[in-house]
Amino acid sequence: MVTGYLAESVLGKAVAAGAFQVAVHDPREHGIGRHRQTDDYPFGGGQGMVMRPEPVVHTLEQVPRGERPRVVLLDPAGRRFDQATARRFAALTDLILVCGRYEGVDERIRAHVDEEVSLGDFVMTGGELAALAVIDATARLLPGVLGNEASHAEESFEGGLLEFPQYTRPRQFRGQGVPTVLLSGDHARIRQWRLVQAVQRTRERRPDLLERTPLSQEARVLLQRLARELDPRTAGEATPSSEGRDGPPGGGAPPRSD
Repeated sequence: MVTGYLAESVLGKAVAAGAFQVAVHDPREHGIGRHRQTDDYPFGGGQGMVMRPEPVVHTLEQVPRGERPRVVLLDPAGRRFDQATARRFAALTDLILVCGRYEGVDERIRAHVDEEVSLGDFVMTGGELAALAVIDATARLLPGVLGNEASHAEESFEGGLLEFPQYTRPRQFRGQGVPTVLLSGDHARIRQWRLVQAVQRTRERRPDLLERTPLSQEARVLLQRLARELDPRTAGEATPSSEGRDGPPGGGAPPRSD
């Protein structure tokens, strides 16, 4: 499951190019008995099965460690994984992810990990998908993974805000146009519009982010001024060059045909 996903798309190309490496270690190789058992019934009774400590801990002891390793358990009781955590993980030389399964892991396994993270308040059948989400979010911050190294700087959660709305061709689609400011070529005004949109979207959809991400005084003054000057939802009219391939999505002169 893990290797298949990491062999595809952007991450697959980055792995092939040596931008980062991923190794998968199966606890079943250190399983108990003839059937290499990795789980057992919980003491005290209850539904489901629990991961035994021996296969997990023995596997961890066999994993090569770099200069700054970090062992992380994917667990619903862990701290919520976010973009700041992804950046912190990206600064490590080695990140070891422990995937839980079944009803959870034996409590004694937690003594062998550095921290626990969770994707959210829901339950999955296993930690593999959660681990892949952590790997994806972390790896794309590494040098050489994304084609445009600056592209992730404007994405959601960078700077504590959701990303501003994005538009491309056509300029008109089923009665909806592109905001005029994005076609103006005025980069300072576009940057201001995007800031307003990012804050407004965050306030509407994730106000909790604003509670822990105070805006700078400059941003507050800018937002107050733009609220009076601009209607961020205004859309422009389509022009003949908005359909087809005679101009770039952001406006400007069409490409030369010679």
